[in-house]
Amino acid sequence: MPGPFNLDGKVALVTGANTGLGQAIALALAQAGADIAAVGRSAPDDTLAEARKAGRRAEWIEANLDDSTGVKAIVDSAIAKFGAIDILVNNAGTIRRNDALDFTQDDWDAVIGVNLKSAFFLAQAAARWWVAQQRGGKIINIASMLSFQGGIRVASYTASKSGLLGITRLLANEWAARGINVNAIAPGYFATNNTQALRADPKRNQAILERIPAARWGDPADIGGAAVFLSSPASDYVHGAVLPVDGGWLAR
Repeated sequence: MPGPFNLDGKVALVTGANTGLGQAIALALAQAGADIAAVGRSAPDDTLAEARKAGRRAEWIEANLDDSTGVKAIVDSAIAKFGAIDILVNNAGTIRRNDALDFTQDDWDAVIGVNLKSAFFLAQAAARWWVAQQRGGKIINIASMLSFQGGIRVASYTASKSGLLGITRLLANEWAARGINVNAIAPGYFATNNTQALRADPKRNQAILERIPAARWGDPADIGGAAVFLSSPASDYVHGAVLPVDGGWLAR
């Protein structure tokens, strides 16, 4: 019999799956049995190749998540390609860095638009389809340590990730009884493009490493197990939770 973490026959729609955490999540889900609809502006060729190597179907859905008006088309495209979707991972994100005194409206809107607005409306589009089909589904929002903390020089990112955690809980309250699980993963400090500036700053890099009990930056592969758990039947009674994958950062 299939185990509680088995995703055979499931379809996962993963945004920002071409690199970093999104790629690692997509490949972990594929290795657990899910087919992958990879959403983003650029073709995730490596992700698709690795997912197919694992024996899964994998397709790219080209989309610009700066504009939330196209999110229904993303869901419709995934359903057209795969026949259904079962899992949505809102991973795509962007960041802008500047002192709060100098932060611009463009820096604010660009980050809020991708990280929060598009994530909400993509979740809504998926949930509307599930409700119409009288079936459940799984939504995983990728939050952040800055869903809990203030950070510095990343005003819109902090606002977006704090908001995303709040939206995760709200949607769980509204949709749990419909069989839709909405949860979040809060990655700690991972070695990805978004943290390149921090890792390149010797003082900030040292300060961060000194705070992490695991004494290292996270590798994208570290996040896969959490994503599989929250996508699988093992988490069927888990609603509105946030799972930190942070090397112990929040416990410090």
